[in-house]
Amino acid sequence: MPSGPWRPHDEVLTDEALPTLWEKLGIPGVVDVHTHFLPEPVMRSVWRYFDDAAVNYGVHWPIEYRSADDVRLAHLRRMGVRRFTALVYAHKPVMAQWLSQWALDFAEDVPDCIPTATFYPEPSAGAYVMSALERGARVFKVHLQVGDFDPRDPLLDDVWGMVAEAGIPVLIHCGSAPLPGRFTGPGPIGEVMTRHPGLKVIIAHLGAGEFEQFLGMAKSRPNTWLDTTMGLTDFMQELEPFPGSLLPRLRHLSEQGRVLFGSDFPNIPYSYAHQIQVLLDAGLDMPEVLWRAPARLFGADQYSGLL
Repeated sequence: MPSGPWRPHDEVLTDEALPTLWEKLGIPGVVDVHTHFLPEPVMRSVWRYFDDAAVNYGVHWPIEYRSADDVRLAHLRRMGVRRFTALVYAHKPVMAQWLSQWALDFAEDVPDCIPTATFYPEPSAGAYVMSALERGARVFKVHLQVGDFDPRDPLLDDVWGMVAEAGIPVLIHCGSAPLPGRFTGPGPIGEVMTRHPGLKVIIAHLGAGEFEQFLGMAKSRPNTWLDTTMGLTDFMQELEPFPGSLLPRLRHLSEQGRVLFGSDFPNIPYSYAHQIQVLLDAGLDMPEVLWRAPARLFGADQYSGLL
């Protein structure tokens, strides 16, 4: 499959045009399951990392939406993003607890943000995950490449069970692209999913690095979804092309409600609308991907009265 768009874009979609698109699709807006809001020092550190992407990834990665929280929130709302996450993740002990507290505080102040938390393999994980659940956490984020930990770590046994019992999804970067980790790939997280069949898992980036294996998991395992984050974009097609032979399977999964829209806003090197455009070009079931499937999962319909 050649790199670049699936077909030439007849007309470039803009952020400003998105509300009109939602009307045409018959949906009230979008639920974005993969957005980042972080404490300011942490976000600055993330942006510095992407500023060095030429070293880390071999490509330039200019941040399209490098601005203050209030500016970014206003932009999401203008585009008609009704619900979104504040994905946080830890790369060392102790960090997960205070990041979770920050993200849950953020959601209390920003009611259209889905309350978000994270965890890391450490003795205190069970206690702070329970605290996050009691505070109303609706999604947990785990990044196996950045966190560099084994999801099968015994310190997390109770945590996976606790989250599964609560019915709260865990959004996991477990694919090996754009950078592999010691515990990325379908093997480690697959064992966790086998041990906890009721665990709700959202596989980030369409499972980039192991597209076919993760598409297979989403098809065969209940309570498993893929998020679209960066998938099929011109930028990602250069880094990790999605095989054209898998596109019919991805379309079918989208029709089955197993594909959820995610953007990676604000840390993307292209417009928000471009992610929408490439999914349209690929023929996915857009009302299902953008609104209906994530609304069912997160209960976003209660905020709009529509599914």
